[in-house]
Amino acid sequence: MKHPKAAIFDLDGTLLDSIDLHALAWREAMLRFGHDVSFEQVRSQIGKGGDKLIPVFLSADEQRDHGKDLEEWRGNRFKNEYLPLVRPFSAVPDLLRRVRDAGLRIAVASSAKKDEVGQYLDIAGITDLVDVMTSSDEAEESKPAPDIFDIVLKKLKVEGADAVAIGDTPYDAEAAGKAKIATIGVLCGGFTANSLRQAGCAEIYPGPAALFARFRHSLLAR
Repeated sequence: MKHPKAAIFDLDGTLLDSIDLHALAWREAMLRFGHDVSFEQVRSQIGKGGDKLIPVFLSADEQRDHGKDLEEWRGNRFKNEYLPLVRPFSAVPDLLRRVRDAGLRIAVASSAKKDEVGQYLDIAGITDLVDVMTSSDEAEESKPAPDIFDIVLKKLKVEGADAVAIGDTPYDAEAAGKAKIATIGVLCGGFTANSLRQAGCAEIYPGPAALFARFRHSLLAR
């Protein structure tokens, strides 16, 4: 692989310790609207946007009847109850500064809503380190569809082969792969190394701090 021109980061579960909090908000929303969905069931779907997560648990009729209301309730619940609890993983700003020092542009490709993405960058302390960002609001379909990555590549004005994605879920790797982007997987979001490899991750690290520590041996430095 030639030296990449850009690094495209996911946020939830990759740079921020937020997966369990999202799962709690989704489970509470499901229960409120009459769907007995366990924490484990909904957690396995975190990483997808609402357009992909809700159909896993609601029928087409249920989606038409209260899908939008459920997603709106979930969003408000997360912002009011759980967003203040979100914290970054170790060494996140250090990793992004190392990426920038290596001459790569930095992008964020998240299934979160646009207003959430801005808050996440503040929480992680990386607002001034990100060149390009996109959210589920800009894409017709969220991960594992490639739309979000396609939009980021256009903003960066690079080809998929010139970028490396960093994500914590199989949905990140699947979406990036469809956009011809190699993916580095991180285990801090709770998915197994095997599931990330099967989805197409070329390398796997425990989290941002480990990737920072081994940066010169990673895809980002090649």
